[in-house]
Amino acid sequence: MSVQAERDLLRAVTLMVASAVLFGSMAVVIRLASSQLHPFEIAFFRNLFGFCFALPLLWRHGPGLLRTRKLPLYLLRCAVGVVSMLAGFWAIVNLPLAQAVSLSYSTPLFVTILAVLMLGEVVRARRWTAVIVGFIGVLVIVQPGAESFSYGSLVALSAAALSALVAIWIKFLSRTEHPDAIVIYTSLIWIPMSLLPALFVWETPTGWTWLWIIAAGFFGTAGHMCWTRGLKLGEASLLAPISFMQLPVVAIAGYLLFDESIGLWTIVGAAIIFSANLYIAHREARLARRAATDPEIHPETGQPR
Repeated sequence: MSVQAERDLLRAVTLMVASAVLFGSMAVVIRLASSQLHPFEIAFFRNLFGFCFALPLLWRHGPGLLRTRKLPLYLLRCAVGVVSMLAGFWAIVNLPLAQAVSLSYSTPLFVTILAVLMLGEVVRARRWTAVIVGFIGVLVIVQPGAESFSYGSLVALSAAALSALVAIWIKFLSRTEHPDAIVIYTSLIWIPMSLLPALFVWETPTGWTWLWIIAAGFFGTAGHMCWTRGLKLGEASLLAPISFMQLPVVAIAGYLLFDESIGLWTIVGAAIIFSANLYIAHREARLARRAATDPEIHPETGQPR
């Protein structure tokens, strides 16, 4: 691996770690705001204030940042993204915080599948095995058929699957679009898209709730900025497992602020999913290093040419 490639990988990993911590913090303030507001209204304010925090990007780059030929893809990506957001916010408010975030860890598994279908990435037998193991971890958390089963967990899984689709589309956009343009367009388009469902459950925020929804906007936009930059520098399937950094953030906050403890099956399932995604990341990184240092190794199959 060249020095520049190593630097890009380090930057990508750092950005993805930062995004995970920021998104975890956003989940915490969403739960705090839910004491007064419906999750759909919280989503609207997250987008409104998120756009405000993104405006300095437009000032920095100028109006030329908004020039694009990919507006239809932006609209499609944002439509799917806002549904994923509404489902994810609902899960954060209505499920134990650690469980909601743990189920979001299935996103990398969906990303791997979609990377094959949409990006043409080659996935070998061992990686498919890791994906299957990861979904076993999902079943451990969800426990279909058990007394503790909640249909809300299916909402969280739907949010994860749609989030994976969004990650793939961001990878498409990042090939030609500036990361800051992706953030600006996404924040702008999400405002009217999220306003409509918010109107049906509207209640004017008061007191500390204003602080929580403003913080949600900041954490969400900052996390999105780090996420898009990370995806531009590295493979989606390699970087996605880093999202597991969210769990310590929400687990500590859930215990201290909401008197929530992490259930045994949530811990076991999250560990299984994490192990599966860690193997995927390790396998892909090792293959990339071998292909970069040995010209006789095919970069997609890992076998001699």
